[in-house]
Amino acid sequence: MKPIINFEQAARMIEPGSRVMIGGFLAVGSPHGIIGKLVELGTGNLTVIANDTGFPDKGIGRLVVNRQVSKVIASHIGTNPPTGQQMNAGEMEVQLIPQGTLAEQIRAAGSGLGGVLTPTGLGTVAQEGNEVVTIDGKQYILAKPIFADVAIIKAHKADRHGNLVYRRSARNFNPLQAMAAKLVLAEVEEIVETGEIDPDHVVTPGIFVDYLVREGE
Repeated sequence: MKPIINFEQAARMIEPGSRVMIGGFLAVGSPHGIIGKLVELGTGNLTVIANDTGFPDKGIGRLVVNRQVSKVIASHIGTNPPTGQQMNAGEMEVQLIPQGTLAEQIRAAGSGLGGVLTPTGLGTVAQEGNEVVTIDGKQYILAKPIFADVAIIKAHKADRHGNLVYRRSARNFNPLQAMAAKLVLAEVEEIVETGEIDPDHVVTPGIFVDYLVREGE
């Protein structure tokens, strides 16, 4: 049985300076309740690892606007202008990684791999700081695993053992991030009894989830 906590309890588990993975794709499938409570608490100096930084008034963008983020590792920041403004002003570090590579680096962390080899980004800023490996005459960037202290993810439904089901396009970065962090907080719309979810529908097994955060709690 997984502990069921509220938004504030979840947000208080995230300490200043933490590396935090946040699920979602342009704020779709993001854990808005936990993010909102983090904004209220003002937890700062966060390194956020996500697909993007959402919008100024939605998703991860709220943390950026509130200046709680010191570094972003993402594939896209264009829909949240304050991210670019803080980056250009030297107030926030931004590491841009091609989207597929970022997803694979997170997956590698969760799968116990030493990294992934990709030709994407060769000869660009994506190559900077990365080792280049030659295999059969072809060059690849060695993209190392990306881990986090905490992952806050969003799912549609959970059972009491933490098995998660996602709804439509909300199944984006959430399942990958659930595997790559020391502590996983899953914000869910509904919690049902164990056995009520068809095992074929489970995407994230409960073994990866530490706490369930029910909406409205």
